Amino acid sequence: MVCVVPVQSQGARQRGAALLAAMLTVVMVATLASAALWQQWRDVEVETAERNRVQAAWLLLSALDWSRVVLQEDSRANRNNPIDHLGEPWAVPLQEARLSTFLAAQKNVTQVGDGMADMQDAFLSGEVIDLQSRLNLRNLYSGRDQAIAPEALKPFVRLFNRLGLPASAVTQIASGLQQAARGSAQNAPLMPRTVRQLAWLGIEPQLLMRIEPYVTLLPEATQVNINTASAEVLYASDEDLDWAGASQLVQLRDSTPFKSVAAARTALGRSNVLDKSAHTVTTSYFEARGRLRLGDNILSQRSLIQRKDMTVTTLWQEQADWGMPAIAQR
Repeated sequence: MVCVVPVQSQGARQRGAALLAAMLTVVMVATLASAALWQQWRDVEVETAERNRVQAAWLLLSALDWSRVVLQEDSRANRNNPIDHLGEPWAVPLQEARLSTFLAAQKNVTQVGDGMADMQDAFLSGEVIDLQSRLNLRNLYSGRDQAIAPEALKPFVRLFNRLGLPASAVTQIASGLQQAARGSAQNAPLMPRTVRQLAWLGIEPQLLMRIEPYVTLLPEATQVNINTASAEVLYASDEDLDWAGASQLVQLRDSTPFKSVAAARTALGRSNVLDKSAHTVTTSYFEARGRLRLGDNILSQRSLIQRKDMTVTTLWQEQADWGMPAIAQR
């Protein structure tokens, strides 16, 4: 038997095939268009993020320059009677504030113009910390052979005992820094430049976080500034000063900063405390911290600043998410 296909059935099949081909073409075009649109959106987002990152980095550099100017002006203002204390402008932390408000105030306008539209979502915060308000780990070793003096260990042992930390960690830190300073052995560790980098020496991160508000690591041996140091640091820095005396010293200096170490001894009524070789009322090393939040990007930066008379120099700077912790000495 011969089967004859109706003409109308063949035409319907042809129309269905054409419709299916058209639908596949539309889907393909839509898919390609979506992929192209997504790629374009991704490129725009990457470019925007990179632009914000670069802008944030430049703005943080400007904040660092501002910190240096403040420290330089402080040195100029106190040239005749140089003292550093927590009542000075550099010691006031900058809480997070919209950057456009600073720019508007500088230009003496009440509204942000079109030229500052990109700054609407930029928020700046920061602080300057007196690093000589802390015990300097660089004091642990001295001389050409980087020898560790038993007297140099005592302040850190007293601090660790006060904080409830094992005193054996002081010896571990001192030995690690000594090996790094000598650097003669092939397995000698790298010399850290921050407290957190002491983890290179095998120190537990939890311990480092605990001692970070009270110790620092500077390029040279330094004295403790009695006008900015916390009670814990003052107590640890002098074995003849008990906890009550350290707390009293903080209360006295908060009302009237000490103009000299001798004035602090007189205020305490004790002549056997606060050795001039270990204590001072001025500071040469500061840490400037800045954080900029621009849209979804957050950039944090901190820098080590050295001040000698009117010369203010940035020794190093790094980007890290250090947060905005409360200043220990406050």
